[in-house]
Amino acid sequence: MAVPAFEQPDDWTEPGAHPVAPGVHRIPLVLPIPSLHAVNVYVIEDPGGLVVVDAGCPLPDSRAALSSALRALGHRLEDVTQFLVTHAHWDHYSQALTLREAFGTRVRIGRGERPSLEAHKAGAVGHAGQVELLRRCGAADLAEEVQAFDRAQPRDPMPDNTPDGWLDDGERIKLTRRGLDVFATPGHTRGHVVLRDAGAGLLFAGDHVLPHISPSIGLETVPEPLPLRSYLDSLRLIRDLPDTLLLPAHGPVTASVHTRVDELVEHHRARLELAAAQVRAGRTTAFEVARAIPWTRRRKRLDDMDVFSRMLAVLEIGAHLDVLVDQGVLDSSESGGVRVYADRA
Repeated sequence: MAVPAFEQPDDWTEPGAHPVAPGVHRIPLVLPIPSLHAVNVYVIEDPGGLVVVDAGCPLPDSRAALSSALRALGHRLEDVTQFLVTHAHWDHYSQALTLREAFGTRVRIGRGERPSLEAHKAGAVGHAGQVELLRRCGAADLAEEVQAFDRAQPRDPMPDNTPDGWLDDGERIKLTRRGLDVFATPGHTRGHVVLRDAGAGLLFAGDHVLPHISPSIGLETVPEPLPLRSYLDSLRLIRDLPDTLLLPAHGPVTASVHTRVDELVEHHRARLELAAAQVRAGRTTAFEVARAIPWTRRRKRLDDMDVFSRMLAVLEIGAHLDVLVDQGVLDSSESGGVRVYADRA
């Protein structure tokens, strides 16, 4: 059974340093993304120096909130010896880079993030990888909307995104009072990792397992070919380990990793079944399938969602349809740069 957490506030986004285990505190940092609300970073107090899992985004309010929470624990930003980052999304990685510039803090991230980090350094911006996938999904107009959205965003100069070191699958990070085991969990991104403290019964899960939402799949500069297959395999990997407390990047601390993994596996099983049924009903592209089914708990139609949400929805369906092809349930072919699907039966 998972280890019970220290008492948490009713509102998981409440500012402060909230204890989750002896020597471990959760600090929520507000995000300018209404659907996510905040990102949790986790401070591990160790005689060798503070270790922080994930970092937030480089906004003045985020830095001030992190600094304030650390002061409440008797520490300063410059006391952080290293950031261990679960993946390269900006709300997890970018503030670590800016704090490294200020204080020389060591930053490490999963080795599988290297292709996307190098592509970004070479000039890839916005959702270039997703634009090409949208066209393959039969959503050319949506692809143009996403490109226009990207062009409208401000481009602040970012520090060098090269980490000081990589986190490798199977590695054990030895701290003075605990060990953290690194597990590669590709799917959300190809280089996503989780960190497991078996002794304390904790899983620093990043975006791999979230308590209230299903993580997006393959949202990165250089997506892998079958991100949903990787994600489902990664869920099974974590499910096969002894249960622990779930320390997610978004949402409240939750008593059981296993319970939430089972829910996520069932969600994707049902989504695969629904996607296959839509193809059998005559829809042939990911865009057509996405328009035919309801989205979110409010059961919205695709056309009623904002551009970013529509992009994620269409790409999610594309990922499910590709897994159905991989499983031998559907056939696929290319026509004019668009992937079309048909029932194999």
